[in-house]
Amino acid sequence: MNHERAVREWDLTIEPHTSIFHLSLRDIWRYRDLLFLLVKRDFVSFYKQTILGPLWFFLQPLFTTLIYVIIFSRLARISTDDLPAPLFYIVGIVAWNYFAECLTKTSTVFRDNANMFGKVYFPRLIMPLSIVLSNLVKFGVQIILLLLIFLYYIIFKDYHPETN
Repeated sequence: MNHERAVREWDLTIEPHTSIFHLSLRDIWRYRDLLFLLVKRDFVSFYKQTILGPLWFFLQPLFTTLIYVIIFSRLARISTDDLPAPLFYIVGIVAWNYFAECLTKTSTVFRDNANMFGKVYFPRLIMPLSIVLSNLVKFGVQIILLLLIFLYYIIFKDYHPETN
C-alpha cells in the first residue's frame, strides 16, 4: 500500500526528444570539418611514432598472412579448397582487421575523449564515426593490397577462379 502511494507521487517523466534510432545527419554534416580533423588525427598519431610509418598498412596483413600460411597450410595442412593459401588467408585477415579495429576502438571512445566532451559542444556521434572512417582508410589500402595479390595469382600463377 505504501509503495502504491509512493509511485503515484511521481508525476514527472523524463523522456528523450527523439528516439534512439533518429540520427541527425544535418549535425554531422555541419561538423564535417571536425570529423575530417579527427580522422586525420587518428591516422597521423598512430603511425607518426613508428619507424616504418604507413608501411604498417601493408606489412601487418602480409606478416599475419605469412604466419597463417606457415602454421595452417604447411604445419597443420588445413585445406583451403584449392584456393591459394595466401589469397585465402589475406581475405579473412583484411576483413577481420577492419571489424576488430572498429569494435575495439569505438568501445572506449567516450571514455578516452571525455575531456573533449566537457569543453565544447559537438554531436557525440562524431567521435565513433571518426574512428570508423579512419579505419576505413586503412581498410581501403589493405583492399588494394588484396587486389594486388589476387592479380599476382591471376597473371603469374595461372590461377583462374571458376566462373559458373
